Amino acid sequence: MNKNIKKIILNFISIIAFPFQVIPTYIRRNILFSLLVIESRVSNSKKSLKNLFLLKDKLETLINERALRYGEGEHPKHKLMKYHDYFVSNITDHSTVLDIGCGYGAVARSIAEKVKGVIVTGIDNNNERLNQAKLNNHLENLEFIYGDILEIDNEKKYDVIVMSNILEHIEKRVDFLKKIMQSLSPKIILIRVPLFERNWETAMRKELGINYFSDSTHFIEHSREEFKKEINDAELRIDTIEILWGEIWAKCTPR
Repeated sequence: MNKNIKKIILNFISIIAFPFQVIPTYIRRNILFSLLVIESRVSNSKKSLKNLFLLKDKLETLINERALRYGEGEHPKHKLMKYHDYFVSNITDHSTVLDIGCGYGAVARSIAEKVKGVIVTGIDNNNERLNQAKLNNHLENLEFIYGDILEIDNEKKYDVIVMSNILEHIEKRVDFLKKIMQSLSPKIILIRVPLFERNWETAMRKELGINYFSDSTHFIEHSREEFKKEINDAELRIDTIEILWGEIWAKCTPR
């Protein structure tokens, strides 16, 4: 959406928001639902399903925006899913760790706080996210650097590589994994990716020919078999694999 148009819409919403609040919540909710029911009946079932899924995507955007505000800048999923524990439990004491695509630094920070004697580096190529990570960092065993891991001049080697929701953002994933292994020589790679078979709606969206990814920047959302094949093609071995919260979690080592 054009930024100017988006700004106009947001300003308009701000103007009408106050009087709208006067209407009781349950009535507002029923009004919105009634409009959605009408919208779902103006076309055949296929077109209606497509439209409803696209509307749901917009609702998800609002839910995540409110969730971030609720979590004061950190998405509540970190706390609710407890997925930091997976990475922490698979890293031994005194390891050197690189968190690729560290974002706001939440996972890297948990590892640095909970694993004895660990040295953690987080890297991301988004300045806004990285600046927030640096702002929230008060640990001596944790640092954040800006850049693309395949492009920066970094001669360090790491015992563990963490890639939490990263691979799906990479187009040539097998080549990427091979380059990581060659340049950084990790003993372990801990990977978390969204699972295609997470619910029936994902497959339905694909059948309808509309976006079925949970993020528009994804190149893939793996089935179990797709994930296993890519890991094998990258000359890695899957030591453990779990399906949790509609995602694949895997501990991989060099073959």
